[in-house]
Amino acid sequence: MTKTYPFFINFILLLLLTTSHLKSTVQKSDQCKTLVPPELANLDTISNKLHNDPKTIKIASNDYGNIIQEFPIAVFHPSSIQDIITLIKISNNSSVPFTIAARGQGHSTNGQSMARDGVVVDMASFRKQRKGIAISVSEDPLIGYYVDVGGEQLWIDVLYETLEYGVAPVSWTDYLYLTVGGTLSNAGISGQTFRYGPQITNVLELDVITGKGDYVKCSHEKNSELFNAVLGGLGQFGVITRARISLQPAPTMVKWIRLLYSDFSAFTKDQERLISMKGSKQNSELDFLEGMLLMQQGSINNWRSSNFFPLSDHSRIASLINKHSISTVLNWLNITMINLRKWSTRKFKLCFKD
Repeated sequence: MTKTYPFFINFILLLLLTTSHLKSTVQKSDQCKTLVPPELANLDTISNKLHNDPKTIKIASNDYGNIIQEFPIAVFHPSSIQDIITLIKISNNSSVPFTIAARGQGHSTNGQSMARDGVVVDMASFRKQRKGIAISVSEDPLIGYYVDVGGEQLWIDVLYETLEYGVAPVSWTDYLYLTVGGTLSNAGISGQTFRYGPQITNVLELDVITGKGDYVKCSHEKNSELFNAVLGGLGQFGVITRARISLQPAPTMVKWIRLLYSDFSAFTKDQERLISMKGSKQNSELDFLEGMLLMQQGSINNWRSSNFFPLSDHSRIASLINKHSISTVLNWLNITMINLRKWSTRKFKLCFKD
């Protein structure tokens, strides 16, 4: 009688695939050592900041989208803006120019932060070199408060710094552990966009390193073509090294409401109605509105929920998820009304629309 060993066979196949992948990665990394352009390898101020060990190359060859994989020949850890300028000028003046891509937190979705057979500029390492000195809040009698921020800085750090002055940017992304240069290269959209516009509409000025290695200051009035191209340009028109962003007084009190729906039509109808609301005597205009899904997987309190749901409601929410488990399970609306300063900062009881 013939015996089968499915577990053993599957284990061997998995081992072979893993070994093959590791071998391919190591071989590619070894090739990187010999592919670094001589202009880089022979320049002391640059060569010692190029890294091509297997771990570094592997990290730089993927992004958050996990769709594309492109291997660079090296990853560059700059310690100054001049380092980035020098790198770009070397490529631009080379007989065979190489691709350069700036990488912040790697949250691009289609390979924008990768450089096939080129050099990835690690802006995270640059941030560590600057140690938070690239966030500066100022006040101008004409335009009010603004903040000058290095493109490599994280939005969460911008928030903490500006709140020290009682002000903050008016438009954010939902996730704040992203770089300023990264989100401005992708517009910067969140639940505030319907009212305040994306983040790029609140930018007053930029410092940009162009593809020729020129260091250019631009705004709506000065070098406006470059300014408009870089904002939302997916990193294809230059590297953002500084952004001047307008600020407004930060709210001291917030009213936060969350509604749960099992009817998608009712969900979208209410969402459109809330977006179209204008200010009134009751000052009911919204500052933030967001909708999302609850599925039959993962935690009810995930990073987007911020532990909004009390434990006493978990069983009720879980039963609704099981009840509507075919496709779209539950939808919720986040509603934030920061103009209602008579309200104390607290979470309101859930309203179920089943």
